[in-house]
Amino acid sequence: MLRKLFNLLSKKIVIISGLILLQLFIFLGLILVLSEYFVPIYFILVILSVAMSIYIINKNDNPSFKIIWILFILAVPVFGGLIYLLFGGQKVPKALRKRDLESYGLYHDEAGQNMEIMELLEQEDSVAHKQARYLWKNAFYPIYQHTETTYFPIGEKKFEAMIEELKKAERFIFLEYFIIAPGVMWNTILEILIEKVKQGVEVRVMYDDFGCITYLPNDYYLILRKLGIKAKVFNPVKPRLAIQMNNRDHRKILVIDGKVAMTGGINLADEYINEKERFGHWKDTSVMIKGEAVWNFTLMFLQFWNYDEEVRDNVYDYKASEEELCDIQQDGYVQPFSDSPTDEENVGENTHLNMINGANKYVYMTTPYLVIDQEMKTALLLAAKNGVDVRILTPHIPDKWYVFEVTRANYRDLIAGGVKIYEYTPGFVHAKSFVADDKMAVVGTVNMDYRSYYLHYECGIWFYRSSVVMDVKKDFLATLEKSHQVTLEECTEVSIFVRILRAILYLFSPML
Repeated sequence: MLRKLFNLLSKKIVIISGLILLQLFIFLGLILVLSEYFVPIYFILVILSVAMSIYIINKNDNPSFKIIWILFILAVPVFGGLIYLLFGGQKVPKALRKRDLESYGLYHDEAGQNMEIMELLEQEDSVAHKQARYLWKNAFYPIYQHTETTYFPIGEKKFEAMIEELKKAERFIFLEYFIIAPGVMWNTILEILIEKVKQGVEVRVMYDDFGCITYLPNDYYLILRKLGIKAKVFNPVKPRLAIQMNNRDHRKILVIDGKVAMTGGINLADEYINEKERFGHWKDTSVMIKGEAVWNFTLMFLQFWNYDEEVRDNVYDYKASEEELCDIQQDGYVQPFSDSPTDEENVGENTHLNMINGANKYVYMTTPYLVIDQEMKTALLLAAKNGVDVRILTPHIPDKWYVFEVTRANYRDLIAGGVKIYEYTPGFVHAKSFVADDKMAVVGTVNMDYRSYYLHYECGIWFYRSSVVMDVKKDFLATLEKSHQVTLEECTEVSIFVRILRAILYLFSPML
């Protein structure tokens, strides 16, 4: 018993959480003591809280964030305004924002758009052209035609293809993942990476520190470096009150030789390929592309990798030649994109909104979390009222009970407005996909929640008239056969205690 307690208390996440809480208590305690013994300080703090409340009301920000901050300031007026001034004025620190914008600026010029493709798309479909133009003008990632696509409806299929492609690598391998965990999946991949290093292939691995905090030792990147693998940790978690700790690299990217790329919801851990059962059967998806569109992912990875490097890579050293891509077959339009919290553009959310608002017949969505604001809810309801078949697939067995309660809190209004909601009965859905009108689809890392829309680094691929579009639809409909359609009666029969709990959790949904 004592050993288990010691092991628990010695975990990195427990130690860091404890130190952060200690700093917070000391900080708040100092404010309370000063305000109690120095009356002018008390009134200054209260006036600051009033000023911050007025500022928040007039600020151009998401209403949900506004509400939670105003309620917090009203609840603790002595130090509420000061807390907002220090941590809530912007979701991303200035230093991080400046660094990322400078880094992005170095690569935007390298991602040139073939305007003939845009003109061709405009002639073919004005709605699709608006979506593609938005991603190009605001996320700065071009759209391509000369690209092959493959859709993986389950993690096991992606893992098989990943192993096959990794073994073919000749020049370089880039891996960027939110979660890497020892087990069958990662150990198998690592063996291949070690062998490739011996063959002279350049291998780089980047993982998010918070995503791996309970899986990997603190110095795991050093272990990888000793194996000849270039490794980095994104945004290392430190025991200090710092808002940048909230901005995580949620992307999942694999790039091989500039010719092959993969993304989707699948991390490098055994539950994603059902080698390990955590929340029933794990349903997740991924896509693989080969051809010109891989260049977008190469730039995404190098932009992240090089932001703290004194000597940056020449990106063209990692671009596949025309000769290497000459056998690639065209499969519709393909547009990989990335989203960052360091700008004012919510690319992931707006891409979803464009899909919903542009649908004429149907729009089907798969998401592990349905933690949405009023704007997204209004778009879903308006589409349904306009006669669009709107369907959403969520898990039946959750990974986070509190987020699941907020997800279910959104059911009643949506179902009453005509949206159809299903829960995947066998277990947990981690896929993040949209498909609409047999014409366009999005597969990537963006959940329908506040963290993905506003706080995390994300990525995905928008497809138009690609085989992936119908594959996503076919998979969605097949998955519905294993799922339960939630009824309005089920939502209204929820006990008063659960409703109160959901109402409280919903209030804090921007923080979940």
